[in-house]
Amino acid sequence: MKSTGLAYKPVGWAIGAASGAVAGLLFRKAWTLITDDDDAPDATDEDRSWQEILLAAAMQGALFAVVKAAVDRGGAHLVKHVTGSWPE
Repeated sequence: MKSTGLAYKPVGWAIGAASGAVAGLLFRKAWTLITDDDDAPDATDEDRSWQEILLAAAMQGALFAVVKAAVDRGGAHLVKHVTGSWPE
């Protein structure tokens, strides 16, 4: 139903913002565990190697994508459970 999709939009935005924060926390934890360094490098960090910067970017991108997909899918299942219709 079209109305289910419209009703899900604001919920999806709120969940998306929260999932971004969660993904950021997960990335910082994972980076610290892997490297024993509290700060992940920025792309313009002169003192960090290309390898370290690209690894950090790849890890961050993968974690954000996985968290977003999991949250989006979970939200869609919740909407279907509540309304009986899958959001579009």
